[in-house]
Amino acid sequence: MNIVLMYKVNLFWCVFPQDLIPDMKKVWPDLLSPSSFHFWKYEWSKHGTCAAEADSLNSQHKYFSKALELYQKVDLNSMLQKANIIPSDEYYTFSDIEQAMENFYAFVLKTTLGQIEICFDADFTLHDCEKHFATNTLSRGQWDQNKSSGLSVCSPDIPVYYPPNS
Repeated sequence: MNIVLMYKVNLFWCVFPQDLIPDMKKVWPDLLSPSSFHFWKYEWSKHGTCAAEADSLNSQHKYFSKALELYQKVDLNSMLQKANIIPSDEYYTFSDIEQAMENFYAFVLKTTLGQIEICFDADFTLHDCEKHFATNTLSRGQWDQNKSSGLSVCSPDIPVYYPPNS
């Protein structure tokens, strides 16, 4: 099995779904690198190969197509706009962004800005990130104690920059 998974991961460059690249560049860019392929390769090898156990996600095309579909379903940018949080040169507080998401989705989301995690179950239904993965997910109060990850919860009053997508 490991050989097969390594084989799939190593073929990433050859078989990445070309028809998805324009949408992937727009909605799932690597913010730290001009090329997103390494990032997408990482996402596939870390999450996609595990998700591929489900027939509905058993190829890179299915996995990344589903990711794009869920991106449209969640529509994070429109949700933030409804809370008057728009891409600009302005700064917003972390608590404003977090509260807007919780009010709109009616779930506690896992927010680590640089990254916002929105959780789905196996049927792709939104659910509360903290309740569903209670054994594997750290609550807000536990993040600061998890020094090995290097992550911590932002102070609610910290300014957050939400730049325009260029």
